[in-house]
Amino acid sequence: MMPEIDDQVEDAVVRLPGMRVAYDGAAFDESALAATWTDQLQGWLNQAVAAGIAEPNAMVLATADAEGRPSSRTVLCKGLDDRGVVFYTNYTSTKSHDLTATRYASVTFPWYPLHRQVNVRGEVEKVGVKETAEYWAQRPRGSQLGAWASPQSRVVDGRRALENALHGIERRFADVEHIPAPPHWGGWRIRPDLVEFWQGREDRMHDRLRYVRTDDGWNIERVAP
Repeated sequence: MMPEIDDQVEDAVVRLPGMRVAYDGAAFDESALAATWTDQLQGWLNQAVAAGIAEPNAMVLATADAEGRPSSRTVLCKGLDDRGVVFYTNYTSTKSHDLTATRYASVTFPWYPLHRQVNVRGEVEKVGVKETAEYWAQRPRGSQLGAWASPQSRVVDGRRALENALHGIERRFADVEHIPAPPHWGGWRIRPDLVEFWQGREDRMHDRLRYVRTDDGWNIERVAP
């Protein structure tokens, strides 16, 4: 079996230059934009949900450390309003260290089947304790236990160490009905200064429209693909 898999991998590598999808999305122009970036993003998110895209609220979070070294990973958007987009994580994680150092981030919603993506960039802030508690209460118990058990981003001595940590937390909260949020866990909000909506078009002549924050509000710009 392994030689066949290796052959398939090698064949895929050889074919990389020729791999492409013809984008045939409908025209996306300024007249189609909602009044606010929030309404536009919510509208596209609703369409991604209707299209049956798996985890349509998944977004790729890009950060950089104090030395400017970039890092990216996928997180889930758990809040969207005119203040920004929100995700939750461990405050001792690599991403949180980066955000604490630079106070700036970028996220991209990649809706590949729709030939769309949305990029949100801006300063970050921690979500308030009350708002974090309200979201925490909606998480499944297993996810709550996992947040307590995982020393996110730290080196661990094998899978067994994680499982032992989880078992210990399960015993700790066995008789607790409402598990509190860990003090080292909470939300980050990206307060955008730029939100770009990207629609794939034929011949790679994609539509890219973006909302740009100014001192007087928001401007709409079109940029070349």
